[in-house]
This record gives sequence, C-alpha cells and structure tokens, in this order.
Amino acid sequence: MRVFNFAAGPATLPLEVLEQAQAELTDWRGSGMSVMEVSHRGKAFVALAQEAEADLRELLAVPAHYKVLFLQGGATGQFAAIPLNLASQDSTVDYVNTGAWSKKAIGEAKHYAKVNVVADEAASNYSTVPAQGALKLTPGAAYVHYTPNETIGGVEFPYVPATGDVPLVADFSSTILSRPVDVAKFGLIYAGAQKNIGPAGLVVVIVREDLIGRARAGTPLVWGYAAMAKDGSMLNTPPTFGWYFAGLVFKWLRRNGGLAAMAERNRAKAGRLYAAIDSSGYFRNPVAKEARSWMNVPFTIPNPDLEKTFLAEAGKAGLVNLEGHRSVGGFRASIYNAMPIEGIDALIAFMKDFQSRHA
Repeated sequence: MRVFNFAAGPATLPLEVLEQAQAELTDWRGSGMSVMEVSHRGKAFVALAQEAEADLRELLAVPAHYKVLFLQGGATGQFAAIPLNLASQDSTVDYVNTGAWSKKAIGEAKHYAKVNVVADEAASNYSTVPAQGALKLTPGAAYVHYTPNETIGGVEFPYVPATGDVPLVADFSSTILSRPVDVAKFGLIYAGAQKNIGPAGLVVVIVREDLIGRARAGTPLVWGYAAMAKDGSMLNTPPTFGWYFAGLVFKWLRRNGGLAAMAERNRAKAGRLYAAIDSSGYFRNPVAKEARSWMNVPFTIPNPDLEKTFLAEAGKAGLVNLEGHRSVGGFRASIYNAMPIEGIDALIAFMKDFQSRHA
C-alpha cells in the first residue's frame, strides 16, 4: 500500500511517473535495455536529454540567452561551484542568511571569496525573511545569493530581491517548479532534484550566458560551467537515470497544466494545512504568516513528550516522515508537487483526532 510520504527530500514522486518508469525499466523505448544501460553519448539518450531540457525551458519560460545544465553534486556542490565560477578570491559576494541552507552556502563560499552577509535573520530565530530595504547590498559585488525557500525552517521569500546590475543567484532546491518564476530576474538558479524534479543525485543549473567563462584558474573542469555547457552537460558521464526521470516529471507537469496550475494546487494545499494548524488551538507553526512556505510546513505541539507518540500513530495511519529536522525538532510536512490534496486531508484528519485524544 502506498503511504503519504511527507519527507523533505528525497521526497514523494508522482505515482504516474513511477509507474511509467517501472513499466519501461527493462525495455526502454524498445531497445531491450534499461535506460540505465544505454550509452549517454548514444543518439537515443542524447535525444532524451535534449527533450528534457526543451520541456524544462518551456515550463520555466527560460530565455534563450540562458544555459540549462544537468549536473552532479547536488546543491551542496554548487555552494563551491558558484563562487569558483562567478567570483575571484578577492571578490566580495553578498549572501542573505535566512536559515540552515543559507548558512551552509555562506560557510562554503568563505573558502573562495569575501562574504558579506547582507541580512541575517538569526535574531528572529529564522522565522521570517528580511524586507528589501533591510538588505545592505555591496555595490559592485560579484553576485547576491539567497535561498527563496528554506527547507528546514519552512521560511519562504514572498518577493524576489532587487539587486540592480549585480547578478542574483538563488538556491531553488525546495521550491523549483512549484509555481511560475521570472528566470530573467536571476543570473543563476540552481536546484537539487530530490524534491520537485526527481531522484537524488542530479542538480539543475540555469545560468545566464554572460556569466559563463569567468571561472578562476584552478577550477576543476567538472565544476566549470563553460566546459559543461560546451559539452551539453556530458563532459563526464551524467546521472543518466536521474536525467531520464526528470524528463518524465517535466512531461507530467506539462500534462497537468504546467506551473500556473501547479501554483494553484500548491497554494490550496498549503492554505488548507496552515488553516487547520492556526484554528486548532493546539498545533503551532513558528513562521511569520507573510513568510510561510508552500512546500515545507513545520509545526509543534504543546507537550514535546508526545512527539514520538504522534509520529508512531501517524505512521500507522499511513502518514510517514513527519519528523522535524534534528536541528529544530517538532514536525514538518513537506508537501511538494507530487503530494496530492488527499494527503493533506488525511494529515489534517489525523491531527484533529490526535488533538481530541491528547489535548
């Protein structure tokens, strides 16, 4: 029996896509082989890769002067690749700190450039995001980096920061493809696949062409955007299954109305869950309402001693991976694109029942 999987990543995937991958696992497109067994340089896989890129470009309306790269190393690898490609050792790079993943990006960037933290939400316990006017941007910075959605804290920017002529770089790992986005506002977007794109092991980088070719001397070839762009993301053997599966997800999104339809669905799911939390008088979400995430919903109960009971009973009800991140505790429901509204309703019903028995 399929359960409702609220994991933050690797996360639930569309059942329709999983079943398609299952059906053609040992005989992909009549080849008599799995897609995991064919050459990444063969005509069939190259065509698949090109088709996946075209579908992603259509979904996000990626302008022609941006390259789309399908790489390895996850978003964490990009924490190093971005300053290596876009800045020198003496450059100032601006970072906004709104939580755990922002902090990790900042920590890595400090090895490669002079980091200026232009806003830090530590004082709010990372329960909100800074206003545009609070960003103390550096004139002439190599770039400005922020995390539109913090997976762990459930904090989301309700706006895109304005950075003038300085390229805006964003870690979209836990919010990509959840709604339309104006790619032209960004110099670079990157996203680990394991939340809204596909299996873990793949990272998508969308980078403006004028930012390619700036990598400092000594940057490993495999981390260089220019080399990867030149070779169609196939400088080395790519994560072929992840790329294939991402392509299936892109087609699933297109069949289901694209990102505008996905935004309506995600807004409704998040709204329903937050409304249940706020009206309960028992459960609590710690994030300022204007900065609440559509994708990751943390919540707590008055008595932490009951957390293990909640998780155990939820698991028996087919609601799994609701434990909050070890750094913050409590609970977290990650409700990415593939989470159906039925999963939200089942969670809310369970929460009401738990409250009636334990409040």
